[in-house]
Formats: sequence, C-alpha cells, structure tokens
Amino acid sequence: MPETTYSAGIVPVRLGVDVPHFLVLRSYRYWDFPKGEIDAGEVPLQAAVRELTEETGLQNPLFRWGEAFVETPRYGRGKIARYYLAEVPEGRVVLPVSAELGRPEHDEFRWTTAEQARRLFNPRLQAVLDWALDMMRKRQPLY
Repeated sequence: MPETTYSAGIVPVRLGVDVPHFLVLRSYRYWDFPKGEIDAGEVPLQAAVRELTEETGLQNPLFRWGEAFVETPRYGRGKIARYYLAEVPEGRVVLPVSAELGRPEHDEFRWTTAEQARRLFNPRLQAVLDWALDMMRKRQPLY
C-alpha cells in the first residue's frame, strides 16, 4: 500500500441574501474546494488557511462553526483530504501564478449554490459538501 499523503482545505462559503454560495476551483476537468498538502511541522488547520490564500488570494476565513472537520477516505495515490467549513465574507478571488508551476494551480473558479456544486463534484466531494450543509443546518454559527 502506498504511503498516505495528507492535505487540508477549506469549504469556503458566502452567506448572502438568498442561499449560501460555495467557492469551487477547477483544475483540468476536476472540481474541488481549495486544498493542498500539509507541510512538515504544520497543523492541518494552518495548512488549510495557507492553501486558501495561496490558491485564491482570500484571507482571514471565519470559522463560524468551530474547527470541526471531515476527512475523505483514501483516494488516488494514497491521499486523505481534511476539510474545514469557513465563511469568507469579503475579498476578490484571484488565481495567482504558482512559483513551482509557472502558471495558476487552477484554471477557473466559481461561486456556486450547493446544487450547482453537487453537479460539478465527484461522489467524494459531494460527501464533503453534504457534511458542510449538515454543519450549517445543525450548528448555530459561533459568533
């Protein structure tokens, strides 16, 4: 069995006047929330916040539902991804150029409703979205 690689990310949500909108990113034909590998010495929540900023330019996510998380089952070449739910009420999304790649890590971003995101996601990410929606329904935001 290959070695396990851990990544961390954020399910970014904006709470508007109608329904919540989630930020999703596309790399090739694959849609996901902002996430990336956890660096040595970094705790997963720090990695998730760093990846959000590196991949979107957004800063200071608000963990209104606490620091609860969901992890995916192992996938791909032994990866497990951990996701936190956070509100990102302001800021313009940018797809900065990665120094390693010489281009942005992602090809496109969208703010979507839950149903729009569900149509873009594979079953693994649909389960993460369901977790986030359940968190938003069951737990009052911690203000």
